[in-house]
Amino acid sequence: MQKLYSDAAAALEGLLHDGLLIASGGFGLCGIPERLLTAIRESGVKDLTFASNNAGIDNEGIGMLLRTKQVKKMISSYVGENKEFERQFLSGELEVEFCPQGTLAERMRAGGAGIPGFYTKTGVGTQVAEGKEVKQFADRDGRMEDYILEHGIFADLSIVKAWKADETGNVLFRKTARNFNVPAATCGKVCVVEVEEIVPAGELDPDEIHLPGVFVNRMIVGAPYDKKIEFVTTREREAA
Repeated sequence: MQKLYSDAAAALEGLLHDGLLIASGGFGLCGIPERLLTAIRESGVKDLTFASNNAGIDNEGIGMLLRTKQVKKMISSYVGENKEFERQFLSGELEVEFCPQGTLAERMRAGGAGIPGFYTKTGVGTQVAEGKEVKQFADRDGRMEDYILEHGIFADLSIVKAWKADETGNVLFRKTARNFNVPAATCGKVCVVEVEEIVPAGELDPDEIHLPGVFVNRMIVGAPYDKKIEFVTTREREAA
């Protein structure tokens, strides 16, 4: 199966339509599928729902799609540093489903494993639990505790960014980029990956593979990338 496409637009051809639920990898500005997000913006599709740890910052990451009003709903755990996100949410233009970070990662992982739901103590007694089924289970000491039901995320499309892949789609991520890219990649019906480098099959150590090629449907090489920094912090140079 030929998985490598010429560019982001070609890799997304036939996959995009209004109303999609998209699982997008990345952590802050680290490991975000920026070439694919740009292609989605340029396609003009709208009423999108994104499941992502965050929405990037203004005009970067999913933030660029918020600017063009193509996003209807965000399922996220962290929404700081994005003024347009804040403005749209407070004005009622954007629907937001806040989800604790670990719960969001597990909802994606569960979807990728075919698990429709699970119970967790995270969020019990808070706004996170509102409208959700509550059930009691015994803890390690045998005491009955409340747990809330969370649903697995089954996305129409997964978009992620990786460091390296081989020709068959086996993928490696680097450091923080691994946080949400792996669960996001597995929970979509179709997974499109942008990578910095593609190597011949067999060159990657099987023990180092983070995402097996069976999860990957399409790939592009997105390099070169500019290293974007969310906050630049400097200090005065000390006199010699």
